[in-house]
Order: sequence, then structure tokens, then C-alpha cells
Amino acid sequence: MRVAVIGAGIIGACIAHALAKRGAEVILLDRDEPGQGCSSGNSGAISAGSVAPVAMPGVLSSVPKMLLDAESPLFLPLGYLPKALPWLMEFVASATPGRVAASARALDDFHRGAVAAHVALAAEVGVPELILQRGHLHLYPDEAALAKDAGGWRMREAYGYKWERLDREGILALEPGVAPRYRIGLYLADHATIVNPLRYVQAIVHAFRAIGGKLKREAVRSIAALPGARWQVNAGDTFDHVVVAAGASSPRLLSPLGIRISLESQRGYHVQFAGAQSLVSRTVVLADKKIFVTPMEEGLRVGGTVEIAGLDRPPDLRRAAILERIVRETFKGLEGITPTTWMGHRPCMPDSVPVVGPAVGRPGVWLAVGHGHLGMTDSVNTAKRIAEALLPAH
Repeated sequence: MRVAVIGAGIIGACIAHALAKRGAEVILLDRDEPGQGCSSGNSGAISAGSVAPVAMPGVLSSVPKMLLDAESPLFLPLGYLPKALPWLMEFVASATPGRVAASARALDDFHRGAVAAHVALAAEVGVPELILQRGHLHLYPDEAALAKDAGGWRMREAYGYKWERLDREGILALEPGVAPRYRIGLYLADHATIVNPLRYVQAIVHAFRAIGGKLKREAVRSIAALPGARWQVNAGDTFDHVVVAAGASSPRLLSPLGIRISLESQRGYHVQFAGAQSLVSRTVVLADKKIFVTPMEEGLRVGGTVEIAGLDRPPDLRRAAILERIVRETFKGLEGITPTTWMGHRPCMPDSVPVVGPAVGRPGVWLAVGHGHLGMTDSVNTAKRIAEALLPAH
């Protein structure tokens, strides 16, 4: 079986590796080096308990703030509203209690066993040191802030995820550098972090090539059907199957095939302070600000914010400046360090549930898109789904 996997981020890398292990002839295609896109700049969180979709009941009331408050964790510039409106309407419609419950069930199915799956894969590809198993600490300033997230915590509990509630003393016992503003902590001990997502993707691709997989640096412009149920990529190589894992760029590839997916880029930002990773010892979530603070190999990474502004607009560095200001207010020890900044495109579905499986009406085309904020968490399980569907184990 000859398979093209389009997209060498964490999702595509895991799929290519899984298919090659089962004996397929796999070519992994990307215009950039593996992991250089969204996979390189994310916060590395393996968040199996994140079963609550982004759109929760009551989200409609937050739309004016999204449009008018540039510091809102979820921001949509007014100028982009006409283009974003169809997706935004689906986003709001997905926030009914029944649809939220269905999304949570689907997300839990994707997330289940994610930490163990990554521990096993990291060991297999020779980088076990990249998995930090010290849990995630979510911080709130007061009961009112915690109450805003109560629905998400109830969902975690319903799916069996346990946490420990900490007072100020308990927070300091885990993370002594947290500012006095934060008085309540919820600690998920069984969550984990990948402390260098780019190096992780590169290790997976290296292992894929070591077992015969091929990597091709090429921008994919077209996918075309050929007689005999085969597929051609860029009017060149032909394949039995094509797996599209091209992140936020996937709709541009799929639309000419008549495949519509309601996917929008939720642009995420990070700032990174070189050498300051010792300020925290695990992933710390400033939950009221929707900001992740992570001890990466190369420094302290501060990631977050959602900006719905499409693929083509330049980064809005004011979003990165918000992250920098908040983390400096929360942790001492960053004085004199000028951070680097990054922006990437997280491919998000309105209901937060990725689309994984065969494309309807297009036999041989497979989709692995729309993982949003949880691509790292779900990458190994997504690869398993695709591999088992294409090449069932006997």
C-alpha cells in the first residue's frame, strides 16, 4: 500500500510513523522541515482531561467582548468578522447543552490514555527525557473566577479525572514563585508535558525514516483523482491513499475535491524567556487568563490567547505583549530577559472535535484535521485510528 501523508506536524508525523510500522510505503510531504509549524510553538501540554469544548453554554454572551476587547482571551478583530461569521455561527450553535455533551464524549474518546501513549512513543523514538510527568496546576484568584470554569471541571469529574484542590499554602508547596494574586489551585497529577515539541516531532520523523519512510520537502498544491481508485499529488507521484493532516491549511487542499470542513485558524501566540525555565517545575495554567506557563528545554514558554483572524493577516504582536505583561506580573525572575515571540495557526472546528477518518464520497482520501488546542494530546491516538482503519492488525 502506497500512502501520502500531507503535513509533517505532530499529527502527520505520528500517522506516517504508525503506517510505516505496519508495512505501508509512506511518503510524508511538507513545504517546511518537520514540526516547524504549529507543532513547534505550542505549550507541549498532554491534557487528557480537557474534555470541555471551547464553546460552552452561554458563549453567546461573550461574543461582544470577543469583538471589542483586544485583551480578551478569545478575540476576533472586527475587520475579520464578515469572513469568520459562518464559522462563528456554528461555534455558537455548538454550545447547546446536548451538543456540548456529545463533544465531550467524542473528546474523551480521543484523549483516553494519551499520557501513556506518549510515554511509550517517546521511549520508542529515543527521547524519553522529553516527557515531564509532574501534572498540571490550574490557578484561580478567587471563587468567582473558579465558578466561571465550573462546567469544565464537572465534565472532567464525570469522565473520571481527579484533581486536588489547593489553598495558597498548597500552591506555594508546588510552585513557590507564584504571585499572591492566585489563591486557589486545582492540581491534575496525572497530566504531562512535552518539554520540546519540535525535537519530539523531529525524533518521530527520524524514526519513521529509519524504518523506510520517505520525507519530501514539497508544498502540496493539489490532490487529484485518477482512474483505478488512485490519487495524484501535485501532478506527480500517485498513491493508493492520501492522508490530509495539513492543519489550518487543510481546507484549501480539500475544497477542490468537494470536501468541506468548517475549520478556522485560532491563532495562538507565545513568548519565551531563554534560560528561565526553572521558574516553574510543571505546566502552570493561569486559568482566569487562559495562559499556559511551561518549563521548556530552552526556556520559560508562555502561551495562550485565541485570535480568530485567518491565515493571511500578519501577527498582532499586541497579543504577545499581553502574555509578557501577565507573566511578568505573576512571576519574579524575568527582569532583564527580552523574550522571543511566536504565532501559529491552531486548526479548530466549531465544536472542538477533530475530523479523523475517511472523507465521505472520496474513497482513498483520509482526514486528520481540526485538533485545535489538543493536537499534541491527541496525536498518537489519532495515528492509531488512521493506521488501524487503513491497515488493520491481524
